[in-house]
Amino acid sequence: MLTPLPVREDEPPVRTPPHNFEAEQALLGTLLMNNRAIEAVAEFLRPEHFADAVHGRIYDACLALSMRNQIANPVTLKTYLAGDPGLAELGGDAYLARLAGAGTTIINAKDYGRLVFDLHLRRELIALGEDMVNDAFEPDIEIGANDQIEVAEQRLFDLATTGQAEGGFRSFNLSVKGAIEQAEAAHKREGGLSGVTTGLRDLDRKLGGLHPSDLIILAGRPSMGKTALATNIAFSAARALRMERTESGETKVIDGAVVAFFSLEMSAEQLATRILSERAEIPSHKIRQGELNQEEFERLVAVSQEFQNLSLYIDDTPALSVSALRTRARRLKRTQQLGLVVIDYLQLLSGTAGKRAENRVQEISDITRGLKALAKELHVPVLALSQLSRQVENREDKRPQLSDLRESGSIEQDSDVVMFVFREQYYLERAEPGRRPDESEEKFNARHADWQKRTQEAWNTAEAIIAKQRHGPVGTVKLFFEGQYTKFADLDEWHGSSEADNG
Repeated sequence: MLTPLPVREDEPPVRTPPHNFEAEQALLGTLLMNNRAIEAVAEFLRPEHFADAVHGRIYDACLALSMRNQIANPVTLKTYLAGDPGLAELGGDAYLARLAGAGTTIINAKDYGRLVFDLHLRRELIALGEDMVNDAFEPDIEIGANDQIEVAEQRLFDLATTGQAEGGFRSFNLSVKGAIEQAEAAHKREGGLSGVTTGLRDLDRKLGGLHPSDLIILAGRPSMGKTALATNIAFSAARALRMERTESGETKVIDGAVVAFFSLEMSAEQLATRILSERAEIPSHKIRQGELNQEEFERLVAVSQEFQNLSLYIDDTPALSVSALRTRARRLKRTQQLGLVVIDYLQLLSGTAGKRAENRVQEISDITRGLKALAKELHVPVLALSQLSRQVENREDKRPQLSDLRESGSIEQDSDVVMFVFREQYYLERAEPGRRPDESEEKFNARHADWQKRTQEAWNTAEAIIAKQRHGPVGTVKLFFEGQYTKFADLDEWHGSSEADNG
């Protein structure tokens, strides 16, 4: 016979996880007495939220019967729970009858459901805390301390967003009111945009700006100017930032945006050099190498003064995970009213820390879903750059298509806008025709003249090809591009003809 262990007076009492069996019984009794009460709790309460597993199985059976428009009461449940050993230990049919007799009114059902759910969250918090402690005590060589923090923060966020009943139906009247407020804000903005400006007139007209909750993919082959266009957009949005104080004393953004730029390819200094080059119209290599004359240096200093109060934040952490990106973006949203996220570029992100994907395609799918979720959660546009596959180079017409996106299935599916950057000048300059052995000089000269004409027409121009847009038209926007300054601007196609007309 075992001798009982002595009880020490200074030993802390054993703490049991928080629960309330009486509340669970009262709730189940209400559901069995009046099935309409199921509607009050089914949206947020799940069987696993009950502390007593038997209660969870009874609730699950009630939900199943309700889904089939059948009555859930002690008589009907008897058939489905006849073989449940846990229910048998509590008394079987007699226990179900006692539950029905202990039922409260339908008015209290949601309150009891919320109490059950709140206690479930507390138990999950305890389990999460224990896991954090255990993981910290047993370090994994592949998962660093920062990765553990990101995983824990992600789990906390997931826990905080489970069971939220606030996201259900909204009356159409409230939806219309929100649409009118958005239209009013667009009317007051310069250019009448409903979204964040790109700084490019024709692109803004086509897109209506970059809209909150949208995932925008900006894709192109190397040397097409993806990063240059992204930095131009980020700078323009930050420069257009205007805030006003409301009657309640809160600060509200009325134009432009606070911008977070996640640069996974270039350092913050390299990115800043690009923006300085574009604004001061000084080639970036001259800035890097210090080959500036006095006038250029003074122009550079003058332009840098413009950046003093610019709300553009750069994070150049390499191989950043989606969960870390979300954590940092949330923090900036909370502290600085973040309004636009730019990521350069998508394929350099890694999946969620501690979660291994089966393959790269699956990992990219997780990344794009995470970015779309981030856009909706923070209610900001997320502009993510993406590489294109090499199959573009094998076609005579190099203009990209949706099928050219790497891992295009998930990227195309999760995005709201897909936009390609294309510069024909880049390809034409590398395709100067040579004379064929059997070709006459006259024919060669004609071909060469045609090439020169096409090259001249494409000089300093670029195309933003909008291949997908959920809320608007697709099409091509022509832009001005000056490569030595990595500068995009509006293209004045009619300037020359209008001057001729006036003359």
